Amino acid sequence: MGKRFRRWEPHQALLLPPSVEDFVPDTHPARLIRDIVQNELDLSSVLESYQGRRGQPPYHPVMMTALLLYAYSAGVYSSRKIARACIERVDFMAVTAMEKPDFRTINDFRKRHLKALEGLFVQVLRLCDKAGLVKLTHVALDGTKVQANASKHKAMSYARMCSEEKRLADLVGDWMRKAAEIDDEEDELFGADKSGDEMPEWMKSKASRLAKIREAKAELEKEAEQEKKEADEAKRSNSAECRDYGEKRRFARRTGVPHPKAQRNFTDPDSGILRSGGTYLQGYNCQAAVDSEAQIIVARTLAAEQTDSTHLLPILNQVRENMGKQTDEISADAGYCTEQNLREVSRRRIRGYVAIGRQKHGTSSPGRTRSSKGPWTRAMATRLSRAGRRSRYRLRKHVVEPVFGQIKDCRGFRRFHLRGLENVTREWSLICIAHNLRKLVQAI
Repeated sequence: MGKRFRRWEPHQALLLPPSVEDFVPDTHPARLIRDIVQNELDLSSVLESYQGRRGQPPYHPVMMTALLLYAYSAGVYSSRKIARACIERVDFMAVTAMEKPDFRTINDFRKRHLKALEGLFVQVLRLCDKAGLVKLTHVALDGTKVQANASKHKAMSYARMCSEEKRLADLVGDWMRKAAEIDDEEDELFGADKSGDEMPEWMKSKASRLAKIREAKAELEKEAEQEKKEADEAKRSNSAECRDYGEKRRFARRTGVPHPKAQRNFTDPDSGILRSGGTYLQGYNCQAAVDSEAQIIVARTLAAEQTDSTHLLPILNQVRENMGKQTDEISADAGYCTEQNLREVSRRRIRGYVAIGRQKHGTSSPGRTRSSKGPWTRAMATRLSRAGRRSRYRLRKHVVEPVFGQIKDCRGFRRFHLRGLENVTREWSLICIAHNLRKLVQAI
């Protein structure tokens, strides 16, 4: 007698329609995130933008918000991939109740409500605090470089802009003279009333490239003039801020002219060339402050500059604003170590553990190989060396570093999908919201 198998009839119709509640288990993140968005978050800033009864009814904004947040928490960021998942994946169907918005609808919703979605960061953070996931006994700070939606090969230095502008201007000038000669010949051949004065196709790309170069060159010159103006005003008032401008900014402050190596990207002008892992990328420096209790991100910032030091005080201000109180301790690597930062951390009665230099392999504390100059830096060196391997600085690596690993490796976020500093900052907020939601779901 042959082996018996379960019946398999894929074309058999169901007697009763299925319920989306049966698509995934009760504890699945899709159901939990959907319920959190539907029942716990205040989406009035999204809903109030819909007024009037004209036109076809749009997809429900709460459903679209839940779809976006779940997609980001599941590592799906492209609007096309999200739309495909709504058709192919049952976890996405459990969120949308089998609605199938197309990729343009998803992308338009994200662009339209990006500012309102960014505001959900504090709401989700308060839910994490209510669930006991945030203690603020120790907060670790760090930054990671994320590639922009632009290629570094589409950037050009100011020196090359000047030479390329002259070359292209001469080339386009020759073409214009040649085109004029051709027009005169064609007027004699075909008559003056015939078409023949349009710009030839073979010169359009060079002319448009020249226009882009001139526009980018003007922006760099405008920024350099602003730097020089701010430096002159600070010098007159004797109240210049202690900031690390770097070689290119110092050059602009002195001369009012862009540094020859100052670059601007034609695809995303707000992004910058940043050093990351021994190489360079066109991207942004993403910052996060992570609480040690459950790796909840309590503050985040973003900039297109290499240095981390300018982010420490804004992040501390944001932690206090988001949580209503300040953290007891912070830890950060050597990128945040400046006299001004250490002095301000002490003034706020926060116990800081900030590396004063790179930690050599085999040593017990960071920064022993670097000479300490200021009094606050020397005091920090003493604090780190006294505790040795028991220093609270050791918490930094297993508090904030795993968060970037979860975002970039586990959920595959290594490149922004939006362009421009404002949009990219809000997209980074969405990533942080999705991370906190995943932590909240795991704790429920």
